[in-house]
Amino acid sequence: MLISVLMPARNAAATLPDALRGLKEQRAAPPVEIVCVDDASTDATPQILERAAVRVVKAHGAGLVAALNLGLSHCKGDLIARMDADDLVHPDRLRLQAEALDQDRALGAVGSLVRCDAPGLKRLEAWLNATVSKEQCRNARFIEAPLVHPSTTFRREALKAGWQDNGWAEDWDLLLRLVEQGWELAKVPHLLLTWRDSPHRLTRTHDVYREERMFRLRAHYLARGPLLGKEFDIWGAGPTGKRLARELEAHGLRPRAFFDVDRKKQRARGRPVLTEENLPPPGSAMMLCAVGAAGAREEIRSVLEGRGYREGANFLFAA
Repeated sequence: MLISVLMPARNAAATLPDALRGLKEQRAAPPVEIVCVDDASTDATPQILERAAVRVVKAHGAGLVAALNLGLSHCKGDLIARMDADDLVHPDRLRLQAEALDQDRALGAVGSLVRCDAPGLKRLEAWLNATVSKEQCRNARFIEAPLVHPSTTFRREALKAGWQDNGWAEDWDLLLRLVEQGWELAKVPHLLLTWRDSPHRLTRTHDVYREERMFRLRAHYLARGPLLGKEFDIWGAGPTGKRLARELEAHGLRPRAFFDVDRKKQRARGRPVLTEENLPPPGSAMMLCAVGAAGAREEIRSVLEGRGYREGANFLFAA
């Protein structure tokens, strides 16, 4: 088994040496090749890569999706491990993820627990590190991307269609497509990546990662997956629930009703707003839960499970 580490780099001279060092220090892993895509860097990135004894692929600044697909075409491995040039990797990462994929053929991709070095990402870090099993990742896939992309190792056959530029986050899009195709996602329950944030990271600067694009992405995959041919309701008549409803309307889908704890709300986007006393029996429709407040998921889950709903079967969180 060969693992190809696929790492795009653009003007990454300040962080690239640490990222490469971590990859070179992997312990007891299967054979590894490192494929670095230099995406038209203008700093010392090309010189660092030349000295690093890695396979260097030259790109021409066409963007991350193009760089990833170009790099993938040069990878020879059975497994493709993503890595970013500004992150830090644990020496056991590749071994542990290769073992997990070898032990479970249903898995198309395996991530890990992560440490986020930005204080503003601690809530996201806690959620990511509590979302580990196949069932948890599957049920959480419409909240956020359940696997941090540079922490993830993919089965080569799961990447046949590569990355796609659909106008929203390419990493989350890929994970949703994998689940749609029948693959499972999970994490190795160990902290194997330090995810270093910076003001220049694409997730902070590129339009495809803006919040409205994320609602569009959710609606796209909900419409052709869990909501296909089904009636549904939305828990949350606030801004988050209404934004999701608006994007679903673009697919010809409208909820039967909204549910909300605020008894003063009467209608949202032309639909009635009901309270939990009016919850229908489980199985009559899919309940999409779209409330952005901290702690809301836990409260909603408690109410729905108390009424006999099962997450993934009768309700899903989509925010």
